[in-house]
Amino acid sequence: MPVTLDLAGKVAVVTGGSRGIGAACVRLFTQAGARVVFSYQSAREAAEKLVAECGAEQAHAVQATLDGRGAERALVQAAVQRFGRLDILVVNHGVWPPQDQPIDAMPDEQWHSTVATNLDSAFALVKHSVAQMKAQGVGGHVVLVSSTAGQRGEAFHCDYAATKGAVISMVKGLSTELARHGIYVNCVAPGWVATDMAAGALGQPDAQDKIFRLIPLGRAAKPEEIAAPILFLCTKHAGFITGEIFNVNGGAVLVG
Repeated sequence: MPVTLDLAGKVAVVTGGSRGIGAACVRLFTQAGARVVFSYQSAREAAEKLVAECGAEQAHAVQATLDGRGAERALVQAAVQRFGRLDILVVNHGVWPPQDQPIDAMPDEQWHSTVATNLDSAFALVKHSVAQMKAQGVGGHVVLVSSTAGQRGEAFHCDYAATKGAVISMVKGLSTELARHGIYVNCVAPGWVATDMAAGALGQPDAQDKIFRLIPLGRAAKPEEIAAPILFLCTKHAGFITGEIFNVNGGAVLVG
């Protein structure tokens, strides 16, 4: 029999699903047979186009501002109401303030905003998703998207690096906490990816050359190259993997 990455019968929530890595996840997950509820913040047109592409019976978009203040629970509830259950959570959304900020000049509001979006919301999403998975009693999968910055830091971006490092610690602790319930918790750690968030830096030839010199494979990832490992971690083929930090960054974490 052919080897397939099959998610038939599964229901997934993917955050930040209208563009970039999130949209690539929605496409791959629906192609694998899953039904997907994905969030978007402002890209309504892109979200609607993605639903049309994947089919309304397979994909459903929910507008949500994910900052730990309640939209996370509503998103999980929307998935259960729409498709009857929840088996997979992919926490993909996040912010990376592009302007370099020395720690002594970083506005307090930037720090709190980054933490709210990248970390507080991740906590709330995992909390409510795990509660649903436990109630169903058949396990599940949680994949959080971190970064190379979460492992080695990033000068002038301590807010971003701190949140992504915290995500990695969450994965390590939650994987052992939830294993007895059959809930797998893993992390994918990209580096530079050709998305809207990175377009400013990657669109400047001098900056791009500098960035690519620090990536052994010499280029940025395509969104699909991050989405595919996320998909894999949610299938039976990853049945003995939990608590893993899956580096998908062209080797950049080793040399940067």
